[in-house]
Amino acid sequence: MKKILMTVTCLCLATIFLTSCVAKRKYVAARNRASQSSADNLALNERITRLEDTINRLHSRVGALGNANENAANELYKTNSELNMTKEQIAAQRQRLQQLQAFIDQQRKATQDLQKKIADALVGFNSSELTVTMKDGRVYISMQESLLFPSGSAVVNPKGKEALAKVAGVLNTNSDINIDIEGHTDNVPIHTKIYPDNWTLSTARATSIAHVLIDEYSVSPVKLIASGRSSYAPIADNSTVEGRAQNRRTEIILEPKLDELMQLMNGPINTVAK
Repeated sequence: MKKILMTVTCLCLATIFLTSCVAKRKYVAARNRASQSSADNLALNERITRLEDTINRLHSRVGALGNANENAANELYKTNSELNMTKEQIAAQRQRLQQLQAFIDQQRKATQDLQKKIADALVGFNSSELTVTMKDGRVYISMQESLLFPSGSAVVNPKGKEALAKVAGVLNTNSDINIDIEGHTDNVPIHTKIYPDNWTLSTARATSIAHVLIDEYSVSPVKLIASGRSSYAPIADNSTVEGRAQNRRTEIILEPKLDELMQLMNGPINTVAK
């Protein structure tokens, strides 16, 4: 009986021991799975955080690219607008230059025609008395003292008045001309009761010619200037008799009015119509 009881007891103890070992293994396995799940969960959370950061950076980059694209579009529009404006300004400038060139050509032709008219009118006078030349867009009528005045005088000779009458005939048929009369002397000093120096004599001679043109031949005084240059603008050597004779002259300088040209040059550049 005792033997049977011991056997039953041993079987019970073995059963309890085996049951305990199985439960412990299940616990350990469960704990390990829980630890692994926790680690996996932590790893997933970290990965989610990294992905969210990446998404945020991508959103920021997309926003920046959108702003950059908008800025680039605005800059392109501005550049195109400036380019179109520049093209219009260039076209307007080219148009004005063409107008200027056409007007300059017109003025050059008018000056050449004027020179021919003056030369034809004075064809009866020889080169020792007067010359007609064109320089810098102006016509120069250079009359020697021997044609116009007695020595040391500002009273115009009859033959000088004859020449001035021919010039006046051309001037009165060409209204758009500025007239500049310049008196010149040689460098030999003069000192008389009427003319104390060459400045006074050269100015008096220019003024006398102006009065003849205005008073006797009806040339408009509005477009006329009279001045004296004394001996300070010689055209020949004052050390010779011939040179001094050439320097004793009065020049009538004719210049077409350039008002229209000045307006074109100084006017604003307007863009041409599209």
